[in-house]
Amino acid sequence: MSLLDEIDPLKAEALVEFNAATNQSSLDRAKGAWLGPQGRFTGLMKQMGALSKEDRPLAGQAINAAKTEIEKALQEARERIELATAAPREPSDFTAPGRRPSLGRLHPLTQVTEDIVKSFRKLGFVVADGPEIEDEYHCFDALNTPADHPARDAQDTFYVASDGRPLLRTHTSSVQIRVMKEQKPPVRIIVPGRVYRRDTADATHNPTFHQVEGLYVDRDVTVADLKGTVEFVFRELMGSKTKIRFRPHYFSYTEPSFEIDFANSLTRKMGKDWLEIAGCGMVHPAVLEEVGLDPEEWSGWAFGFGIERIAMLRYGINDIRLFYENDTRFLHQF
Repeated sequence: MSLLDEIDPLKAEALVEFNAATNQSSLDRAKGAWLGPQGRFTGLMKQMGALSKEDRPLAGQAINAAKTEIEKALQEARERIELATAAPREPSDFTAPGRRPSLGRLHPLTQVTEDIVKSFRKLGFVVADGPEIEDEYHCFDALNTPADHPARDAQDTFYVASDGRPLLRTHTSSVQIRVMKEQKPPVRIIVPGRVYRRDTADATHNPTFHQVEGLYVDRDVTVADLKGTVEFVFRELMGSKTKIRFRPHYFSYTEPSFEIDFANSLTRKMGKDWLEIAGCGMVHPAVLEEVGLDPEEWSGWAFGFGIERIAMLRYGINDIRLFYENDTRFLHQF
């Protein structure tokens, strides 16, 4: 059988297969079998090179005409299948109320973080950032934390199995060292970010959580500046009637050091007069010296607190693990 004699039978067979396709997958198979790189009709076209000069124009016209007809059948089959799959299987009630698409929301921790940043920015603070994988110098040594301090033990800190003992930062205070080494005072920064500690996950602890650090270094900075800033920020976050008190404490990188308690209507509902919320203090002279600042000329304060703690208090959440479970039933409440 000559090439010209094969064109019409192959075309008829292709049209039958395209018309018989009932879904997209069967149509795709038929298209590949006939018009694909290894398809039967494509193979027919490849045989034209073996024809004589006299037969080649006639064969070319016949093949092009057949191909046009096949492609038209392919398009008609595609439209037929798309229409069939798009049509509703059950009658639609066009008088029924529509389904409003749900809008995404910021995560509650993101909302609280943004509120914290807004409060500090009103006082002229800027946001600083640093690496989550730190070294012992920035996380401990430069912050006046001795080598035998319990926080540096492997049971409290995540160390990365690599040379130089890198670790996952245990607080965002490491960023204050980086900033003070690069920037001359005055320094007025806040550092929100993720931190890591070897805690067993329960209702109030998690191995990873979020913390914000505030740092202010300048001439003649006093505890009064610290107290005024703390009161302003927490009244912005927890309500205008929030009361703040300082209790003496110990941190290796501040001296003097304080724990911060607060009291408002929320603590009274919990049956408590005061609730601890943050730690703070004046930057230790040894820390200032480490970053090249004369403690006789410069002074500063730092304080930090957990963002999850603020969110739990603000929204009445009793289990920190809810923040990380990605349960939309929980997240839709915020």
